[in-house]
Amino acid sequence: MEQYIVSARKYRPSTFESVVGQQSLTATLKNAIASQRLAHAYLFCGGRGVGKTSCARIFAKTINCSSRTPQGEACGHCDSCRQFDQGRSLNIIELDAASHNGVEDIKDLIAQVMVPPVTGRYRVFIIDEVHMLSQAAFNAFLKTLEEPPAHAIFILATTEKHKILPTILSRCQIFDFNRISVADMCAHLGNVASREGITTEPAALAMIARKADGAMRDALSIFDQVAACTRGNITYEATIANLNVLDSTYYNRLLDAFLAQDVPAALLIYKEVRDKGFDSQFFINGLGLYLRDLMAAANPATISLVELPDDMRTQMAERGAKLHPTFIYKAMELCNSADFNFRAASNKQFLIELTLIRLCQLLSPSPEDKGDDEGRILPLKAASPAATTNSTTSVPTAAPSNDTYQAIASPTPTAMPATKPPVPKQPTAKQPAATYSSGAFSISAGLAAHPASKPEPQKPADTVPGDTVQHARRDFTDAELATAWRRFAASPGIEALPASVMGEFMPVRNPGGDFRMVVGAPLQADTIAAIKPRIVQALRKELQNDDFDFEITVDDSDLPPTYWSEQRVLEHMVEHNPGLAKLIQKYRMRLC
Repeated sequence: MEQYIVSARKYRPSTFESVVGQQSLTATLKNAIASQRLAHAYLFCGGRGVGKTSCARIFAKTINCSSRTPQGEACGHCDSCRQFDQGRSLNIIELDAASHNGVEDIKDLIAQVMVPPVTGRYRVFIIDEVHMLSQAAFNAFLKTLEEPPAHAIFILATTEKHKILPTILSRCQIFDFNRISVADMCAHLGNVASREGITTEPAALAMIARKADGAMRDALSIFDQVAACTRGNITYEATIANLNVLDSTYYNRLLDAFLAQDVPAALLIYKEVRDKGFDSQFFINGLGLYLRDLMAAANPATISLVELPDDMRTQMAERGAKLHPTFIYKAMELCNSADFNFRAASNKQFLIELTLIRLCQLLSPSPEDKGDDEGRILPLKAASPAATTNSTTSVPTAAPSNDTYQAIASPTPTAMPATKPPVPKQPTAKQPAATYSSGAFSISAGLAAHPASKPEPQKPADTVPGDTVQHARRDFTDAELATAWRRFAASPGIEALPASVMGEFMPVRNPGGDFRMVVGAPLQADTIAAIKPRIVQALRKELQNDDFDFEITVDDSDLPPTYWSEQRVLEHMVEHNPGLAKLIQKYRMRLC
């Protein structure tokens, strides 16, 4: 019985022509050999499985071939070619830098460099995974690499060029290997399948190629795995089942649920995916890539970015053309955020479910009826038996029961309950704080930054360009003001301290029609005063009244001593320590 050899080894390239997806690079190497313009050092860079080591071996074999073909390939019949094919060539030395990365290994290599070739013109030294060499080994190798003997040629191969010293890079001709395209891999896999007598489906080969992610060696390994599972008949269904790949059917059903704003259907589809054993992060990543393909397929200029068979690409283009770009962009952003926060989430299932719910709300109207971003939270619809296959967009009108949590969005501000919020206690008129005065000694009021007298009303802020209402004078109720006030306090850009103060105090309407906000401490007044322009601008826009404004006052009459002003603290100290008053008078101190 003939010994089985895996496809990655059996169909490894042996000529420049058989190298997949690197035509321009192989043409350059053949021209260099034909014109005898050979450098003393080459560096082959690229991802795994793209042909770096294979090209290095083909290049070394072709250099020493005594009778090259007119196409610039090695003949395969001369003594040098036969010795190379049999693995006994003395002119081609390979070194694995991953396991031989020390100074002593490099010294042994340098000693071999000085030995001239027995046959042929060159001795070629292939150092694979060269980035694994230690710093000392690189330094020991540097001089030999710069000025090697005339018969020595070095070919370095690496997957991580950034780890190689710049002094090494400057001494080499650098060749960057391309990531192999899906089309090239599919063509090569089809050729291998025909030679092995295996029947395939184009969609299955495309799935294998996408799974390999640009690595031909990985694609051949996956091909062997699927062929063993299917007994020589590779179908699309068998491929996705063997590779544990989530079928695009699930994503199509999810998209239908998003468009129908059907939260139960989306959650049930996710449960179905989890029950099949798929990882949640794998699921959300796949959803993001699916949306990306929809975005690319919707535009004829970018449809080539979708690496799928033509029939599947056409279906993606038809679905993508029906979607608004804003919806796709925001959906991709939500998927990316979920993937970013997945590792830190303590309840990963909840994170994915919340993301799906937000995706279902993208097309609902926003609270301001702008129609953008996440809108009003719609009531959950009862899941029908066919909820996971055929979602509906109708919303039940029956009143919610007491045993069901209904997430209903707040209507326009005028529909809020008429109940007024509790009104803070208005400060009573009081005499100004006493002032100590003796000679040159004078202590001013400690609340100078917050005078009891009514400040001049601020001028209305300029209308922001793009506002829908300019110079509006709309009347609004106290309930509408409370709603707008709480919404601004809960907005993401408000820090914790201002939000806390706004939650405790709010402006109230005076008999004259103006608004006054009474706080209990100077620190609270300073906190609100710092963001007052933002508050006024936001509330003017939401209440549609450009005359809205409020003033801030401090009422500390009923507060404990811990909330005393600086003036009252000083009065208390002087009262219990008369000597303090003499000290203040002597040094003419003043409370500023």
